[in-house]
Amino acid sequence: MTNYEAGVRFGTHRVLEPRGVLPQAAWRVDNSLPLHPTEMLVDVEMLNVDAASFTQMKQAAGGDADGVAALILKTIADRGKQHNPVTGSGGMLVGTVREIGADYHGPIDVDPGDRIATLVSLSLTPMHLDRITRVYMDRDHVAAEGYAILFSSGIGVRLPDDLPRDVALAVLDVAGAPAQTMRLVRPGMRVGILGTGKSGLLCAAAARKAAGPDGRVYGIDVRPDALDLLKELGFIHDGILSDARNPLAVLDAVHRATDGAMLDVVLNTTNIPGTEMATILATRDGGTSYFFNMATSFTSAALGAEGVGKDVSLLIGNGYVPGHADVALDLVRAEPGLRAFLEARYL
Repeated sequence: MTNYEAGVRFGTHRVLEPRGVLPQAAWRVDNSLPLHPTEMLVDVEMLNVDAASFTQMKQAAGGDADGVAALILKTIADRGKQHNPVTGSGGMLVGTVREIGADYHGPIDVDPGDRIATLVSLSLTPMHLDRITRVYMDRDHVAAEGYAILFSSGIGVRLPDDLPRDVALAVLDVAGAPAQTMRLVRPGMRVGILGTGKSGLLCAAAARKAAGPDGRVYGIDVRPDALDLLKELGFIHDGILSDARNPLAVLDAVHRATDGAMLDVVLNTTNIPGTEMATILATRDGGTSYFFNMATSFTSAALGAEGVGKDVSLLIGNGYVPGHADVALDLVRAEPGLRAFLEARYL
């Protein structure tokens, strides 16, 4: 097998520039038809743009929905994929399988006509949109018509029958975060959740479960109402009101809340830049700082930890964990309060 053939399952045949890289790292990919025999064609129904990217586009468009739509269409026209040139991130989508190539041997066992959610980033998914019909400014969703191409390496899942589409879409977009939380958190640990969006909610639910009765989970956010919600849902023991962009304030607040012990694991689920050092300073020496924030500067995190002499493990939020879709969906199924909140938020 040649290197070219070996790379086809990852989509290297669609990379236009620069040559020799994988589709996610490419500046531009080929989003044209016909379908390659190793690919799957999906009719696009809804995009879930990742929070960091959507926040950046809202700011760039001055809060105008049509402006956000124009930015998305321009990005796809320029790059052949929804790969935000500022944040470097994408999102995921829901759609209906239209065609499966004769040599497609991917991880999704589906048939034409099945509705699926893709679990790989839009930043590597070739896509063409005919039109955007609506931008949901309050929930990072974009209704659109067009098609997307999934490679043989691309993971995805059939949409569940027991949850509304938009709730499942929102949950599956961040499915890697709660699954990684279940891996990282052990019984009796002190855990901090930095940021209380949908990934923060799911991570808090997972952390509370994994830490057990002897553990303690803290929510850290600048919004009192967000912390109140986490308390009402029973996912945190204490809320720490502090701005993650002010690392010394977070350090002081966590120090007081933990009587100086600090946190074993801190999960950064914010969608804004400049929160690296708050995450690191809140973590005890020997602990773990986990960044599920696509606005993270990993240079700032690595050099910042070194600069303050902090011995912590820095983990990048890998959006894939085997079985992560089931972990995230099962958390929602098991928590009636969480499900009710998500349905009120996304329906």
